[in-house]
Amino acid sequence: MRFSCKPFTGLSAVLWLLIAGTLSAAPIHPVHASHAMVAGVHELASRAGTQIMQAGGNAVDAAVAVGFALAVVHPQAGNLGGGGFMLIRTADGITRFIDYREKAPATATANMYLDAHGDVIADASLVGYKSIGVPGSVGGMTYAEKKYGKLALSLVMAPAIKLAREGFVLSWEDAQDLQDTHLADFPASRQIFQRNGKLYGAGEKLQQPQLARTLERIAARPDDFYHGALAHELAAAVQKGGGLITSEDLAHYEVKEREPVRGTYRGYEIIGAPPPSSGGVALIELLNILEGYDLQKLGNRSAQSVHLTVEAFRRAFFDRAEFLGDPDFAKIPVAQLIDKRYGAAWRETIDPAHASKSTELKRPAIFSELEQYAMLHPGPAFTREPEHTTHYSVVDPQGNAVAVTTTLNDSFGSRVTAGGLGFLLNDEMDDFAAKQGVPNMFGLIQGPANAIGPGKRPLSAMSPTIVLKDGKLFLVLGSPGGPRIITTVANILMGVIDFGMDIQEAVNAARFHHQWMPDVVLLEKSFSPDTVNALRHMGHSAESGGENSYWSDGECIMIDGATGERLGASDIRNNGRAVGY
Repeated sequence: MRFSCKPFTGLSAVLWLLIAGTLSAAPIHPVHASHAMVAGVHELASRAGTQIMQAGGNAVDAAVAVGFALAVVHPQAGNLGGGGFMLIRTADGITRFIDYREKAPATATANMYLDAHGDVIADASLVGYKSIGVPGSVGGMTYAEKKYGKLALSLVMAPAIKLAREGFVLSWEDAQDLQDTHLADFPASRQIFQRNGKLYGAGEKLQQPQLARTLERIAARPDDFYHGALAHELAAAVQKGGGLITSEDLAHYEVKEREPVRGTYRGYEIIGAPPPSSGGVALIELLNILEGYDLQKLGNRSAQSVHLTVEAFRRAFFDRAEFLGDPDFAKIPVAQLIDKRYGAAWRETIDPAHASKSTELKRPAIFSELEQYAMLHPGPAFTREPEHTTHYSVVDPQGNAVAVTTTLNDSFGSRVTAGGLGFLLNDEMDDFAAKQGVPNMFGLIQGPANAIGPGKRPLSAMSPTIVLKDGKLFLVLGSPGGPRIITTVANILMGVIDFGMDIQEAVNAARFHHQWMPDVVLLEKSFSPDTVNALRHMGHSAESGGENSYWSDGECIMIDGATGERLGASDIRNNGRAVGY
C-alpha cells in the first residue's frame, strides 16, 4: 500500500474519513512475538514460515517455506525461475552466506545485446527468451534445506503446494500488477496470469495447477530441476522460444557458499552480503565514512545530516561501479574497500557545506591495489538494476536468523512462463553491463568486472544484512529496490542506531538516495520543502516525490535486548505483514 500525503483542502468529509481510516490501518508499531517472527511482502507466505516453525522447523526451514510460497502468491518477484542470496546466522554465532544468483548460459557473449553498429538493442535483455539466465532459486533453497534445515523438504514445501493447487485471493494491487502488458506477449503467461484476456480483479482467486505439479515434483526429486526430466523440459521450453539455456547449463549450475563481509558501525557488528552482491561492501564502506560524524546531533533527516549521508552514498556507489562483479571471474578488492582507513580518507574529501560533483570525484590514494585495479580497467559502464525484487527476514525460537533477498529481476522477470511447468523465468541477463558508457533507465553504472561472460553471475545490489549488538542478534534487515536496496537498508539501520527509532519507525521513515550517477539526490515526497531547498543551496540536484515515489519494501526484525521479544516490521508503503507467535 502506497500513500501520498496531500492537503485535504476541498475533500468531502466522507472521503477524508475513508482516507484517514486507511492510513490508520497502516503499521505504525512493530508486531511483537515472544517466540518467532517472519517479515515479508505477502502475509500468506509469512504465515507459511511461522507454520513451519510451529511444526518444529528452524529459521532455515521457515525461510525455504516462505521462498516457495512467494513463488505462488507473489509472482512479481517470488520465484522458481530466478535467484537470490540467503544470509544465515545460527544462535551459536555461526554465519553462512548462500549464493544462488543466476548465471549466464555457456553461449552468452559480451556483445550479445548489441546490433551491427554496436548499439544496445532496446529491450533485448529485458523481455523474452534471450534475457533469461540459468535460474538458481530451486538449487539454493533445496541446498539450504538439506544442509541447514531440520524437516523434510516435502513438509516445508507443503504450504506452497497447497496455495498453488487451491489458489489464493488476489488483492487489488496484485490484480493490477497482473495486467502487465508484456505478460500478454507469451501464451503460457497470458493463459495463467491473465486468463487469456479475461483479466483478474480484486477478490478473485488465482489457482495454478501446473505450478502445483511442478512444486510436487521438486519436493519429491529436487535434483530433477538441474539433472533430470524437469531440467530437460525447462531447457526445451527456453530453446523453443529462441533462448540460450540448455540442459547442460542447468547441469553445470552450482550453489556457492561464500564468506559474508563484516564491519562495525558505532560498536554494532554488521554482517553483509559479499560479491557478487555489492550490498555488503557498499553498505560497510558508506557506514565507515559516516562513522566520523555525529548524525544524531545534526538531526534526523535534517539537511546537514542528509547532505553528509548523500556524500557517503555517492562515494560508495562510485567504488561499486569500478570494482564489483563476480568474484569467480575477477579479483574484487573487498578488504581495501571496507577498511576503516579508506572510509576515513574518503571522509576527508567531503565538504560539510557543499555538494561534491560526481564527475570530479578522486579516489583516495591510500591502497596501491585500488590504484592498480583502476589503471588496468577502462572505467565503469552504465547498466540498470530493476526495483522489483523481494526480501524477507526470519528469526526462530532458538535465535537462529535468516535474511533472504530473491528476484526475477524485473517485475515478472522476462514475462516468459516455462511451458507446461507454470513458473515465470528471470530476465537477469539485464543485470550485466551490456555496453560500457551507455545509460539505462535507472542510470546505474557498473564496470568491466560485470561484463557478460559464460557462466558468470551478474552483480547485484541485494543486501540481506544482520546486525549484532554486544555480540547478540539485534537486527535482520533487507529490501528490494534495485540500487535503492543499499540506501534503503542504510536508511533503516541508521534510523535505529543513530536516531533511536524502533524498527517500524525506521522502516516507515522518509528515505533518500544517491547512486553517484546520475548526480541526483532522490527524496521521498514527505521531505519538507525547506530541507529540499537547503540541499539545493548546498549544490545538490535534489528531486522530491513524483516518479521517484517507489521506495522499496523494508521487511525487518529487531530483537528487544531486555525481553528477547521479536519485533517485526513490514513496510508501510506496501501490503506485507510481519507474522509471529
